[in-house]
Amino acid sequence: MAKTLELQFNTRDNKPFSITLTDPVEPVNTAAIAAAMDAIIMQNCFTTSGGDVVAKKGARIIERNENDIIIG
Repeated sequence: MAKTLELQFNTRDNKPFSITLTDPVEPVNTAAIAAAMDAIIMQNCFTTSGGDVVAKKGARIIERNENDIIIG
């Protein structure tokens, strides 16, 4: 089962912007996630079509199951 951490933001034009990170550390440290998101906003290190990233929207762990199908 593959897991990713998705950091969700809003841009200046109120459009969604997200960053996905593979293999998150669990259990999650919500304070560390919030601090990292604040640092991303303060450093203004991403440019989007909706303008600068200006606000935290949320974060979530996404789990994905993959099952190979044998064809032949």
